[in-house]
Amino acid sequence: MSVHIDPNPEALSIGAADLSASYVADMERPLTIGLAGGGTPAATYAELAGRDIDWSAVTMWLGDERWVPHDHPDSNTRMAHQTLVDRVIVRLAAPDTAFGEPEAAATAYSHVLQDIFFEGRPDLVLLGIGDDGHTASLFPETEALDADSVAYLANWVDSKEVWRLTASMPMLWSAREVVFLVQGESKAGILAQIIDGGHPYPAQRVAAGAGSVQWLIDEAAASKLRSLPR
Repeated sequence: MSVHIDPNPEALSIGAADLSASYVADMERPLTIGLAGGGTPAATYAELAGRDIDWSAVTMWLGDERWVPHDHPDSNTRMAHQTLVDRVIVRLAAPDTAFGEPEAAATAYSHVLQDIFFEGRPDLVLLGIGDDGHTASLFPETEALDADSVAYLANWVDSKEVWRLTASMPMLWSAREVVFLVQGESKAGILAQIIDGGHPYPAQRVAAGAGSVQWLIDEAAASKLRSLPR
């Protein structure tokens, strides 16, 4: 695990874009990038959209999606298209939230992902964390945390009374590179519990089980961490 601290959100988005662009440039085969939802990743995608990058060998997919139509303001698919996909013409494989039922849509998307992953594994996966320690749509005290054999699943989040579609923990563990993007003082407490305290929030469990993990965070989010370079 490595932790890199940037001075502000703008520097964080530039650093995350640098890392993503380098990953694309260094890969000598078709590759996949898992996209996170939220404001911090959106700034990174907007930064990437302004770069001169050859996206022809890249397929993007979503680490999670809300159970809403793709044109809904809360849709991660919509956000990905607006900030990056439509601006650079890159392939995006998104779950079909018009499929009928969340479980059926998740199963269908699992098959899609297995077809696009090299040797059945994701390459670069970008993730965020929530104030409650969730990542992707792996929320505390939800059934998806116990899934051990599926790639993508429907997860009922009782605290929000909504369905979410999400990559499973085993799928995220299998990724070749996991990168968490975290910014803001509101994330400082939970981040300290995850990195310093090892508290088993979903984000900590993903980080603990993945083979290669990087944390890209800004100074505000890092303000409660111990024994890390500033």
